[in-house]
Amino acid sequence: MPSPERRSVTDAQTATPCYHCGLPVPEGAPFSVTIDGEPRPMCCPGCEAVAGAIVDGGLERFYRFRTEANEKPDSDRPAQAEWQLYDLPDIQADFVVDAQNGERRAQLLLEGITCAACSWLIETHLKRYSAVTQLTVDVSTHRCTLTWNAEQQPLSEIMSGLARIGYRPRPATDEAQRAMAQQDNRRSLARLGVAGFGMMQTGMVSVGLYTGAAEEWQLFLRWLSFLVATPVVLFSAAPFFQAAWRSLRVGQLIMDVPVALAIGLAYTASGWATVTGGGEVYFESVTMFTFFLLVGRYLEMRTRHRNRLAYGNLAQLMPLSAHRLSETGEETPVPVKTLQVGDRVRVRSGETFPCDGEVTDGQSEVVEALLTGESQPVPKAPGDRVVGGTLNSESALELRVTAVGGDTQLSAIERLVSNAEADKPHQVALADRVARYFVGAVLVIFALVWGVWQWIDPAHAFWVALSVLVVTCPCALALAMPAALTAATANLRRKGFLIARGHVLETLAHIDRVILDKTGTLTLGRFTLLAVEPMPGREREELLSIVAALEAPARHPLADAFRPWAGPRRATNTRQYTAAGVEGEVDGQRYRFGNVRFCRELFGGAEPLEAPDQVQQWLLLSDLHGPLGWFAVGDEDRPGADALVTYLKQHGLAVELLSGDRSGAVASLAQRLGVDRYTAGAHPDEKLTRLRACQAEGERVLMVGDGINDVPVLSAADVSVAMASASDLAQTRADAVLLSRDLATLIEALRLAQRTRRVIRQNLTFSLAYNLLALPLAALGLIPPWLAAIGMTASSLIVIFNALRLHRSRSVSTAGAARPV
Repeated sequence: MPSPERRSVTDAQTATPCYHCGLPVPEGAPFSVTIDGEPRPMCCPGCEAVAGAIVDGGLERFYRFRTEANEKPDSDRPAQAEWQLYDLPDIQADFVVDAQNGERRAQLLLEGITCAACSWLIETHLKRYSAVTQLTVDVSTHRCTLTWNAEQQPLSEIMSGLARIGYRPRPATDEAQRAMAQQDNRRSLARLGVAGFGMMQTGMVSVGLYTGAAEEWQLFLRWLSFLVATPVVLFSAAPFFQAAWRSLRVGQLIMDVPVALAIGLAYTASGWATVTGGGEVYFESVTMFTFFLLVGRYLEMRTRHRNRLAYGNLAQLMPLSAHRLSETGEETPVPVKTLQVGDRVRVRSGETFPCDGEVTDGQSEVVEALLTGESQPVPKAPGDRVVGGTLNSESALELRVTAVGGDTQLSAIERLVSNAEADKPHQVALADRVARYFVGAVLVIFALVWGVWQWIDPAHAFWVALSVLVVTCPCALALAMPAALTAATANLRRKGFLIARGHVLETLAHIDRVILDKTGTLTLGRFTLLAVEPMPGREREELLSIVAALEAPARHPLADAFRPWAGPRRATNTRQYTAAGVEGEVDGQRYRFGNVRFCRELFGGAEPLEAPDQVQQWLLLSDLHGPLGWFAVGDEDRPGADALVTYLKQHGLAVELLSGDRSGAVASLAQRLGVDRYTAGAHPDEKLTRLRACQAEGERVLMVGDGINDVPVLSAADVSVAMASASDLAQTRADAVLLSRDLATLIEALRLAQRTRRVIRQNLTFSLAYNLLALPLAALGLIPPWLAAIGMTASSLIVIFNALRLHRSRSVSTAGAARPV
């Protein structure tokens, strides 16, 4: 039951009510939170903390949709109340979805991530929670995908656990993503500014120290350097110490451990020399080291934000309002959130579609570049479908809403993007593990070098060991693969190739065979009726009306070819049979329409049935007594199909056409495209058997398909691609989705996979070569600490900028499809 303190939002209050809980605000209370651009009064610190958390998480619209005030939190435990807020279903609706087996999946943004190894630290810590079944962290976007059993443990406890180890979570909403990027940028610039100022000042002071300043000035200059370097260490270098301390508290090593150790030791040793008046001071090295490290981190952060922007948070493309039509045609502006399936809306020229829908009135052209990467507008007329987030470019359209909110195609694509971000490739996971072991090795080498130099020259032992510690930081090694994969994935997303699994680019670079489906893959799946051959005594128009009635409830492309003949006849008890046909009753008679084998099972005839020819795709209509007529349907070849087959063959990849279509259209298409091996009439289990046979011979197979009958083979392939027109089930089982109409986009994906492999090899080679060269030089005392800092930062930047080459677009054309990778 609600608490007695709970109040209705609309209750009249004689005193100023608290905007959060509705209770009176004490006179002169200093508590308030800015919500929807206005300061809202709060009655206590607890309400202020909880309301602030809602706003900070980008969830302030919660207050617009609630129906009663919230319960007053315990003022003595505001932090606990803050996390408990995220257990409310209304709050979770924005960033939590249902997963398999009754589990829940949350998308979170994490503050405090500084390097690639932070992801492993977070994953290791939270996987100790019994309710957490899967957890992945993407360092490039600071996103965390958390799957947990909500019955075993509430989300608030898991989020609180993240905050306790220093990574404060917030819902991964559009507002939170932008706010976090702005906050990161401001904070990083402030730290960078302080470090830059300190570096310049200590550098000038060091000139006096090293050029023979009078003895009475030596102590003054040392203390001045000490004073200037202190805010650099305590403020600018704070993230390094915080991250290192977090990792050591849970018994792990990350790259910030040697960095924090180097800064801390150099600062402490120099400070001790200043206080005691003996020994050398290296405050200019400390500040310079910190500054160059921060420069590298800042540029890496800007690159990450840019990649995230290019990747696209697709949900923010949806408009906030829509023009809903009443039964009389009256137009009313309403929030998009209030639209329901079946509503009628009008979208004017230049406006973005607020939902998925079917055009009911008007003709226009729609720009679907955000889905397909193609800027050419697509004509739309009554009966055509439109996707929310695309742009109406020509004239007004009226449409019937078919999907809203999380059910739209745009939301489905966003979930695939999130899954791809959460799915860490094997290469990246291996690099993370190598980097962690490398940190341990660096600390051991640091101790050994210090010990050797204590025997050779104790005065230089500390600084030589410090240079070793700095110059061998494995930042470049850890960034080598994630930076390249992120840039390549963003590039492909712009072209209309959406990666849904992390291993796609890695596997595409090693495939041996490509298996292609026919209908909807090599062809567009836009069927037209080419010919009708009635059996003796049957009328053409009557047969067409029967088939149109049978196909009326269906949503597959073949049914569209018969919609012009739809009339008053209605089919009942219809049932679709995958890769076979449709069965139903029309005017009390039972019919089947589909392939010959399927229709023969209805009337049980023994006489052979031959289609009128072996070139076109013929379908049969039959009843309980026998065949009634043949129907020839045709399909248009998909753009880029011939270029794709040519490219694959010229690069030594085996190409195979595997279709469920039993007609001669399969052979005709294979001959036109130059596919030597093809199979017609393949059932789903036969496709799977063929795939397994290829894999048993040691081949890595890419499968491209779109139908429900392709789901088993898409799931079993080494890497699979579903077309944008594919069923929802096929898309969820595929590793990638081809949103573009043009199959030449797949050529670009194959090329970019090869380029990505080369860039990763270059990055790894450079990282290892740099460490192998720099380590002995530093151990020999030839690299001072400040130069070590520059070298380590430069190596990371070289890796990042090399990876950014994959972000650049390269045009794909039919003429260029045969160029070598």
